[in-house]
Order: sequence, then structure tokens, then C-alpha cells
Amino acid sequence: MELTVNGTAHQVDVEPDTPLLWVLRDELGMTGTKYGCGVAQCGACTVLIDGQTTRSCVTTVDSVAGMAITTIEAIEQDAEGQKVVEAWIANQVPQCGYCQSGQVMAATALLKQTPQPTDDDIAGAMVNLCRCGTYNAISAAVRQAAQA
Repeated sequence: MELTVNGTAHQVDVEPDTPLLWVLRDELGMTGTKYGCGVAQCGACTVLIDGQTTRSCVTTVDSVAGMAITTIEAIEQDAEGQKVVEAWIANQVPQCGYCQSGQVMAATALLKQTPQPTDDDIAGAMVNLCRCGTYNAISAAVRQAAQA
């Protein structure tokens, strides 16, 4: 099966129902996407599929064949993604950092869809869990990236 990840075509030999998360991490060595809950609740595994946030822990690899998959490893190649990462650093958002790749992916998708989000837009889009409770810093970083 062929997957296009971060603009590069990859041939993978896995069962069609294998979760995309495990293909990214175990087959392709892209460990920036994290395993959190395994049931699409926490968002640590968030990637972009054709620009839409997707929980890779419950997304089967066969369902994304032929689609553009973007992971945290390539997010700074995107202009919005680069602004988000810069805002994340400026606001010192991460504490433990475990959820942050998923948070950055969600913020990037939000800003691509809504370049000037309201606080309600941010609250509605940034639903990934952060056990360290950096939600205020996350919101501030999203607002800063939107201004950049």
C-alpha cells in the first residue's frame, strides 16, 4: 500500500486495518506523533489528512491511502505551521510536552481554516487534552500565531 506522508510516497506492507499511528511510528520511524489513549479522545496522535485534523490511533491505514498525510515532523514546512511553532516557543507552551505535537497540528489546522479565530473558535478547535493544563498558554500561542 502506498501512503503519502509529508509529501513523500512510502510503500508499507501492513494489514489494511492497522492504525495509521502505528504505521507512522513503527514502519516509517516518525515518532513525533504520540500514542495517548488509543480511543481518539486525547488528541496526542493528531495528524492532518488532506488538511483536516485526524486522530491517527483510530484511523485505519487503508482509509487514508491516496490522501496527503502531514505529521509534526513536517509542520514547519507549512507557513501556518511555522507560525504556530514560533508562537509555541515564544509562549513557552510545553511543560512535559507529550501532547504538544497534537496540539500544534490542531492549531495549524484551525488557522488554515480560520485565519483570525475568535476565542470561541479557539476553544472549539483546541479540544486535545493537556495533562499539564497549559490551556491558557495554548490559547495565547494560537492568538499570537494568528496575528503573525
